[in-house]
Amino acid sequence: MALIDLRSDTVTHPTEAMLEAMRNAELGDDGREGDPTVRRLEALAAERTGKQAALYLPSGTQANLIALLSHTGRGSEVLLHEGAHIISYENYGLSLLGSLFYRPIPGRRGAMDVAALENALGSGLSAKGLAPSLVCMETTHNNASGAVLPLEHMAAVYKLARRHGANVHTDGARLFNAAVALGAPAERIAQHTDTICFCVSKGLSAPVGSLLCGPAELIARARHFRRMTGGSMRQSGLLAAAGIVALQTMVERLAEDHRSARQLAAGLQRIDASLVDAGEIETNIVRVEVSASRVPAAQWSADLKALGVWAGDYGASQLRFVTHRHIGAQQVEAAIAAVGTLWQRYAASAVTRSAA
Repeated sequence: MALIDLRSDTVTHPTEAMLEAMRNAELGDDGREGDPTVRRLEALAAERTGKQAALYLPSGTQANLIALLSHTGRGSEVLLHEGAHIISYENYGLSLLGSLFYRPIPGRRGAMDVAALENALGSGLSAKGLAPSLVCMETTHNNASGAVLPLEHMAAVYKLARRHGANVHTDGARLFNAAVALGAPAERIAQHTDTICFCVSKGLSAPVGSLLCGPAELIARARHFRRMTGGSMRQSGLLAAAGIVALQTMVERLAEDHRSARQLAAGLQRIDASLVDAGEIETNIVRVEVSASRVPAAQWSADLKALGVWAGDYGASQLRFVTHRHIGAQQVEAAIAAVGTLWQRYAASAVTRSAA
């Protein structure tokens, strides 16, 4: 039996329409005169986000790095939510390559506390600290079970940052999941940030790539940083062709992934309420707290895989399940059953140990 892969939506495969578009893509050298298919994808991305221009990059990690380099200078301070993906998984690029410093801002479910942010922005340059030059938001928020930032919160952050002379970048790796959950076009989200990036290689199912969108002058600067960091590709229209199909055909179906995630969360909550609060699941990420089982998350992950379900373990006590287009109701129910089996197994083992 094939593994039910719930580690991430990056495991999605390109559709037949994407493969056909790749076979027929018009190609050029994107590092020289430019690739015409890449240009089409960049224009489409800029249109969908309401920005002047866009830049195609190999990954979301590089898109965030290039955005930070383009907005700031060496020794600048970047303000982010304390659980931001950029801090948790990308900080090496921020510090090693950019010589940038970050200040974590407390908050809830991915949304920075606005009062704390204002205090940090108001600190200014002094003998004791750096002047903040960039504020970063994240929607959907990976570490907050795919939480979507409310538009009013984004508007407040943007207004506050600009009042203090700081620009705003948004890590929108799953931007279109956020748009579908809000029932609003991506452009509505992007209007509350100077730059925004999104991946076509997650739930949208294209094989490779992310887009950084923003003002034309900043995107021109970003192109130089893309080359500097080794991201300038050649006949990348082969990949960009799949990204065009992804934006044209795969956005609305993300609602199916959200329904699958809610189905999964509800089933896990029925096993034990400590595992997940199903009411907090907004998009396609389900973070599961397994500390009550007294079994490490890594062991959970290994045992689930033995039962045919592949989930990611994060830290000592958390699992992450991510739904995508290869996951339907049948796979979700199988995953719920596997978790239930292990929950009972671990409980029985605990009773045996206690009796001994």
